Amino acid sequence: MKVVRGFTGLLAGGLVALVLALGVAWIIADAQGAPGPGPVRMIGHLVAAAVAVAAQRYVDRHPDGRGLLAALVVVAVTVAVLVIAWLV
Repeated sequence: MKVVRGFTGLLAGGLVALVLALGVAWIIADAQGAPGPGPVRMIGHLVAAAVAVAAQRYVDRHPDGRGLLAALVVVAVTVAVLVIAWLV
């Protein structure tokens, strides 16, 4: 379970880093009058990062079957963000 917790923690942290990077890109694009990520994309990424971090906190506090289900939530949210926002 320790490896799973580490992996899902990395995924949740990556989503937070992605939100921060998109925020910087949005500010820079807005300052230059260029099209940027936009508010819908930002809100989607923010919600996904919040859900992943909340699920990861649950994973860290429950090293049992319920924690494993929460770990699957982190993986599913990360995959959904990458597929929906970046591959489609």
